[in-house]
Amino acid sequence: MAAKKVTIVFLPGASKKVKQLKIPRALLFFFFLIFLSAALFLTWGVRDYRAIKAKIPRLAQLEKQNEQQKIQLVALTHKIDQISGKLIELKKFDQKLKTMVNLETNEDNSQFLGIGGSDPSLLNPDYTLEKAHQKLVRLMHKSLDNLDMEISIQTNEKEELYKFLENQKTMLASTPSIWPTRGWVSSRFGYRISPFTNEKEFHKGIDICTRINTPIIAPADGVVASTGRDHAMGKMLTINHSYGVKTRYGHLSKILVKKGQYVKRGQEIALVGNTGRTTGPHLHYEVYLNGLPVNPTRYILN
Repeated sequence: MAAKKVTIVFLPGASKKVKQLKIPRALLFFFFLIFLSAALFLTWGVRDYRAIKAKIPRLAQLEKQNEQQKIQLVALTHKIDQISGKLIELKKFDQKLKTMVNLETNEDNSQFLGIGGSDPSLLNPDYTLEKAHQKLVRLMHKSLDNLDMEISIQTNEKEELYKFLENQKTMLASTPSIWPTRGWVSSRFGYRISPFTNEKEFHKGIDICTRINTPIIAPADGVVASTGRDHAMGKMLTINHSYGVKTRYGHLSKILVKKGQYVKRGQEIALVGNTGRTTGPHLHYEVYLNGLPVNPTRYILN
């Protein structure tokens, strides 16, 4: 059976012959499908082009933001690196302080490493943003971990140093360091000829001659251990300054503190007198270290 055909008639004009073109229907349908496919493809291409064109400004903006973020991340790594350097300087200063107070120091800084944030390759245009960001993030995490560890170490070291200095402060405050009263020393620490027996004897303290009722002050912080009266020393009191140090005061005219009372360096504790066995008004001042008498002038700085 012959294929059906479609006749196409061309009418060129009044003076020319009419032309006819016969095309099989199948071929015409094939051309129609090709035309329809081409039209659909062209329509899809135009729509896709318009969508891409619409996204170009957004993509450019995102690319610019990524570049800015990369620069900001690099700047942040520089900042962290600077903080790392300052912590190292602080650690060196801490070691100097420990050396001054004879505390054990650790010269090894290998436990604390900066990130070395300045990496020119990160700003290379050929370096992909994704790789740059990943590298920067790794560096920052590593650096922040180091900073966190170092801060923890420094905190512990500062607490140790604070406790030591606080203990030293208490010890210094409890160490006699000033004159208990003003006057002139009539008898020094050590062996002397007794003014009463004219024989050689050991003088356990120093005698400071001054006017009667001259104030006597505590040479250091401490607690009044005892007050009382003695045949030889007259009115007397003893202060416990801790760390094995005690001071004793004799021949007082009046005691201004009570047993168990806490006293501060420079606080008035008694008045110079002439009680007990004495040749005149003066203060007999003794210092004991771990129960043994020592020269009081060794504990007077001025």
